[in-house]
Amino acid sequence: MRILAVGDVCGKPGLDQLRRCLRDVQRRYQVDFTVVNGENANVVGVTPNQCEEMFDAGADVITLGNHTWTRTELREYLDRVSRCLRPANYAPQCPGRGWGVYDTSFGPVQVINALGRFTLDANTDNPFVVVDNILADTPEEVKIRLLDFHAEATSEKLAMGYFLEGRVSAVWGTHTHVQTSDICVLPGGTGYITDLGMTGPVRSVLGIEVEQSIGKFLGDPPRRYASGGGRCKMECALFEIDPATGACLHAEALRIQ
Repeated sequence: MRILAVGDVCGKPGLDQLRRCLRDVQRRYQVDFTVVNGENANVVGVTPNQCEEMFDAGADVITLGNHTWTRTELREYLDRVSRCLRPANYAPQCPGRGWGVYDTSFGPVQVINALGRFTLDANTDNPFVVVDNILADTPEEVKIRLLDFHAEATSEKLAMGYFLEGRVSAVWGTHTHVQTSDICVLPGGTGYITDLGMTGPVRSVLGIEVEQSIGKFLGDPPRRYASGGGRCKMECALFEIDPATGACLHAEALRIQ
């Protein structure tokens, strides 16, 4: 079974790139299941309409992150749409769900979304404990288990990868928007990459207009973020998984531009 994990979709340029590229990539690499991180589709946060655009483009599941609550209209949508996940370690009274099990022709696939705590200043439970508890409650027949760990620190992401080695099929990091070069299959059979990268404009600072980002570091007054322009990329990772055991057999980073 081939799982495609797509890096953070950034603004309208990222949405347009996803629509242009995703179906073609799915056909070319014979992808069976696709998870897209969409929490920046509105630059900061995402709207229900933008989630529907990502589903129409080919996403099977959408994961979110630290900007989940930026758009208040998303809250009712999260309660209603089980294929759109917010981080599982938000408080239990928050709308939506942090994980789900989805039927496929290869058997059930579990997707978990979790949020790191280092430097994100989020009022969340410990992601290691929360994910551990979710896995303990997961039926044994669910062999394919996937985690999108939306976190700032590479150390926290690496620690999570080793913490879950041999217990999940793949762990990938999102949030920092820069694709890392460390994709691998850990000895325990878990595919891993510290960060998928992003889907959005090539000439940008993490998807944001270059001049605005430079101005922010120079001390300009704050203003609403504007997306970068020009040609775009879609950064992602492909994990080939044995559906009988859940073990990852091969992992490959991709950049489409």
